[in-house]
Amino acid sequence: MAVQEGVAPEAKTGGEETVHRLKPNAIGLLGVVFMAVATAAPITAMTGNVPFMVSSGNGIGAPASYLVAMVVLAIFSVGFTSMAKHITSTGAFYGFISYGLGRTVGLASGLLATFAYVVFEPALIGIFSVFATTTLEDQTGLNIPWWAFAILMLAVNAMGTWFGVSVAEKVLVVLLATEVTILAAMAISVALHGGGPNGFTFGPINPVNAFQGTSAGLGLFFAFWSWVGFESTAMYGEESRNPKKIIPKATMISVLGVGVFYVFVSWMAIIGNGEKEAVAAASSANPLALFFNPTEQYVGHWAVVVMQWLMITGSLACGMAFHNCAARYMYALGREGVLPSLKKTIGRTHDKHGSPHIAGLVQTIISAVLIAAFWIAGKDPYAGLYVLLAILGTMAILVVQAVCSFAVLAYFRTHHPESRHWFKTFVAPLVGGVAMLAVVVLLVSNMGVAAGTESGSLVLKATPWIVVLIAASGIGYAQYLKRRDPSRYALIGRTVLEETKER
Repeated sequence: MAVQEGVAPEAKTGGEETVHRLKPNAIGLLGVVFMAVATAAPITAMTGNVPFMVSSGNGIGAPASYLVAMVVLAIFSVGFTSMAKHITSTGAFYGFISYGLGRTVGLASGLLATFAYVVFEPALIGIFSVFATTTLEDQTGLNIPWWAFAILMLAVNAMGTWFGVSVAEKVLVVLLATEVTILAAMAISVALHGGGPNGFTFGPINPVNAFQGTSAGLGLFFAFWSWVGFESTAMYGEESRNPKKIIPKATMISVLGVGVFYVFVSWMAIIGNGEKEAVAAASSANPLALFFNPTEQYVGHWAVVVMQWLMITGSLACGMAFHNCAARYMYALGREGVLPSLKKTIGRTHDKHGSPHIAGLVQTIISAVLIAAFWIAGKDPYAGLYVLLAILGTMAILVVQAVCSFAVLAYFRTHHPESRHWFKTFVAPLVGGVAMLAVVVLLVSNMGVAAGTESGSLVLKATPWIVVLIAASGIGYAQYLKRRDPSRYALIGRTVLEETKER
C-alpha cells in the first residue's frame, strides 16, 4: 500500500480502500529543524539536567558528556539519514525498521516508539507545572495548584495538533527562539568577560572527564537523554517539501546544532561560576544557581527573571512537540489498520487541516488519565510525573534507536545493495547501534540514582518489564496477523510516499 504525493487528505490505493494522509508541503527545512529541536527543549535540558550531572554524575565533565553524545548520535544519524533518502514514513522508526528487519520487529518497535512519545508528553507537563507554580509564587506571590497548569498545557497541545503542523511550527519557532536566546546571552557574556573568575579552563570539555566523577554512567545517560526526540525529523517527511533532501539535512542540523549549543552553554555555565564553585552551586538547595549565578553576574538580574519564565515556555514547547510526535505515531499505526477499528478513527486526518486530529485527541485523553493517576496517588509533579515517565519513555526510545541502526544494515543489504557504503550503511549504523545498546545498559544500571526520591517506586521497578511487555505484545500480535490475516500483516510499516517507496 502506498500514498500518492500531492493528494490530500485522502488517496486511493490499489483497491477500494482509502488511506488518509497528512497535508503535504506544509513545512520546510527550518520548520522541521525547529520541531525536532523543540523536542530536545534546550532550556529544559540545560537547567533540568546539567545541575544533576555536575552534582551527581561526572562533575565538571558534564560538557564533555555532551561532546561524546554528539559524536555518537551523529554517527547514528549517518545511517538513519541514509535510509531516510529512500523511505518517507510518518511512522519514522516504525516504517524504517519494518523495511529493514521485517514487519514483526517493525510492529514491536512501532508500539515501543508510540508508547515512548505517549508518556513523554505527561512527563513534560509535570515539569512545566513545576516551573509555572514556582515562578509565579516567587515573582508574584500567587499560589496556583500545579494541576491547573497541567490542564492548561493539555488544552494548548490539543489545539496545536488539531490545526496542523504549520500552526504548531509557528508557536514553537517563537518559544524556541526565546529560550535559545537567553541561554546564548549567558554563555556569550561569560565568554566575552574572559571566562569567569578563573578565566577559560578546558577541563569541562576534555573528553576524558566525561568518564570521571561520582557516576560517569549517570552523567552520560543524562547527556543522551537531552537529545531525545531529535529523530522526530523523519515523522514530518510526509508533510515537508522535498522530504528526501529535507529530512536528512534537518536530522544532522538538529544533532550537530543542538550538540554544539549544549557543549558551549554548559561549559560557560561551569567556568562562569568557577569549576569548584559550579559543583557547589549544583549540589546546593537551589541547583539552578549553576545557571542563575553567571546569568545575574554577566548579563543582569532581569535575565534571571526572564530565564525563569522561559523555563516555563521551553517545557511547553517540548511537550507540544512530543504531543505532535505521539499523534503521528498513533496515526501511522491507525491508518494501516493494525486493528481494523483504528483505520476510521486515529487513522483519519482532518478534512481541512490535514492533521491527525483524532489521534491528537486520543493522546490528550491518555495524558490526562496518566496525570490524574499520579495526582490521585499523591506523586510530586517533578519527582514522580516527570522523572518516572521520562525514564520509562527514554528506555523505550533508546531500544528502538538501537534496533533502527541494525535495520539500516539489513535494509541496504537486501533492498539497495547498489547504494551500500562501507561507512554510511555499515560502520556508522553498526557503531551507532552498539553505542545505543550501551546507553540502555547505562540507564538500567543507573535507574535508581536517576529517579532520586522515587528510587523505590513501583513504576521505576516495573520500567524494564513494561518495555519488554510492549515489545513482546507487538511481536505476538504481528505473528497472529501473519497466520490469521496475511493481508493486514502485509501492510505493517508499508504506508509510505509512493515515489520514495520505489527508490
